[in-house]
Amino acid sequence: MTHVEHLKGPEPFSRDRNMAATSAKFLSVWDIQAYYGESYIVQGVSFDIHEGEILALLGRNGAGKTSTLRTIARLDNPALRHGEIWLDHQPLHKMRAHQASAAGIALVPEDRRIIPGLTVEENLQLAQIAPPIGWSLDRIYELFPRLKERRKQEGVTLSGGEQQMLAIARALARDIKVLLLDEPYEGLAPVIVQEIAKTLAIIRDQGITTVIVEQNAVAALKLADRAVILDTGTVVFDGSAQEVLDNEQLRAQYLAI
Repeated sequence: MTHVEHLKGPEPFSRDRNMAATSAKFLSVWDIQAYYGESYIVQGVSFDIHEGEILALLGRNGAGKTSTLRTIARLDNPALRHGEIWLDHQPLHKMRAHQASAAGIALVPEDRRIIPGLTVEENLQLAQIAPPIGWSLDRIYELFPRLKERRKQEGVTLSGGEQQMLAIARALARDIKVLLLDEPYEGLAPVIVQEIAKTLAIIRDQGITTVIVEQNAVAALKLADRAVILDTGTVVFDGSAQEVLDNEQLRAQYLAI
């Protein structure tokens, strides 16, 4: 656990204590520094995740959360200029985006990227047009029965919550190891947020590791095993999600909640 000294206190129990004792680091981010042009955005971020964990990556607007996700996914912007990213002994920092995707990284961006003109099922089938192929359509529809009901409907005509489900389902249609979610709850009603949270818990139980960036910090923390908080591109807290929920001073200082 790492955070500012004056906020230290007894560490509550969390699931990741047992996991840390029994499992090796699965995704390791070490001192990554990334830039948009000459703008220094990700300023030496480091953290580790164990297989099957959900990590909430939190912070105020402009803290560098989305940029960190994009760097892990090896998108061209921001450009990684220093540091290393390892996934299951594979050096993501040496890869381009398509290679990182093939290695098991799946980024679901904030805008969801549903392909217009295609039905729900066609969006899923397109995700499986080339290996590595992940979950079957039957398995996806079992997890998302609402998508099965709307499989012949054009994807962009779905509700916001259904589009988020489709975006996650498209990621699962690939053979993935780490799911990166950028603002999955944005604009959704509380009942839909709860439904997606339950789905993400099921995905965790299938062994998939998840990093969630979310302004609805409380909802993300209730789902997550651990939390990392960023402030102006640097890590200011790394510990259990429950500790953040329990620490009002920490939330007020870095999350404004």
